[in-house]
Amino acid sequence: MSDSLRLALVGCGRIAYYHAKAIQSIDRIEITAAIDPKNEVAKALGQEYDVDAFTSIEAAASAVHFDAVDIMVPHDLHELLTEQALSLGKHVLLEKPIAQDLDSAERVLAIGAAAKQAFMVGENSEYWPDVVSVGRLITDGAIGRVIAAQAAFETKFDPLWYPGMRPWRFDLKRTGGGVVIDGGAHWIRPLRLWLGEIDAVTGTTGRPIKGMDGESLAQALLRFKSGLVASFLALTSPGSLSDIPWFRVMGTEGELLIRGGFDAGGVELYDDDHPEGKPIEGTHGYFHSFKPELEDFAALVLDGKPLLAEPEKALGEMRTALALYRSAQSGSWESVWR
Repeated sequence: MSDSLRLALVGCGRIAYYHAKAIQSIDRIEITAAIDPKNEVAKALGQEYDVDAFTSIEAAASAVHFDAVDIMVPHDLHELLTEQALSLGKHVLLEKPIAQDLDSAERVLAIGAAAKQAFMVGENSEYWPDVVSVGRLITDGAIGRVIAAQAAFETKFDPLWYPGMRPWRFDLKRTGGGVVIDGGAHWIRPLRLWLGEIDAVTGTTGRPIKGMDGESLAQALLRFKSGLVASFLALTSPGSLSDIPWFRVMGTEGELLIRGGFDAGGVELYDDDHPEGKPIEGTHGYFHSFKPELEDFAALVLDGKPLLAEPEKALGEMRTALALYRSAQSGSWESVWR
């Protein structure tokens, strides 16, 4: 078995650059192709990382050698490109959400389960150092018994994530939803890691971003099977935002807090010994989650090591989003796993 994973990046938008940057610090992964239906977009990434550019997986496979693909494309293309890559004998890392709707997601998971190749659905918040640190502190009893939590995903509208005259993220048929099914999923996974599985959701949605079919605002309560309840806010705002904590986890003996920060961030512990807060040492920042995610995929392919999170786990974030959407229509609590 090879000791290096040759990887083609499929979808060369903004997120691909974060993946590529992380790969540069991983000895076991080598980028060998940039693939995007927009040739100029593929070429731009290819030039930066000195690899050939292609407009399809098939064209790349016939010209250069790669073992696996990292699929980072609009949600409605996930099923098609996963099937194409696996049929060509390539291992697949598919970025969340699994697909744009539940039927397509179930087909993607079935295709992945039946394939001989490795298949992973990437949810990088599983590897987010701040999230991992909070989970460890909870397990160690740093705040006693968990009694509640809050998660707040807030970003100012950034055209770099919404390129073009009619960004694909504005099209409900392509996305399956708005900020909750997309970026908000990164805030739902940590809550599931800390509090267990979500049972039901009640919430509302709004559309402060003009022209966007899906919601750009959601506020909800998430009820867990344990009986715990967490509040959840997802917002892409047309205006500037204040600096509020991204996460709070409250316990019988204190509280853990994650400060917002894509490149930095930080975890703080509040208890009787540290009423003003104690910073927890370690690596911090959302963008530090991509390296361990890609390392986990490489270990699956090269070593046969089980993933930290199986592909099916990503159904939790998707079903939570869909339950929230139903609740916004019904005005009632909606089951996540109905």
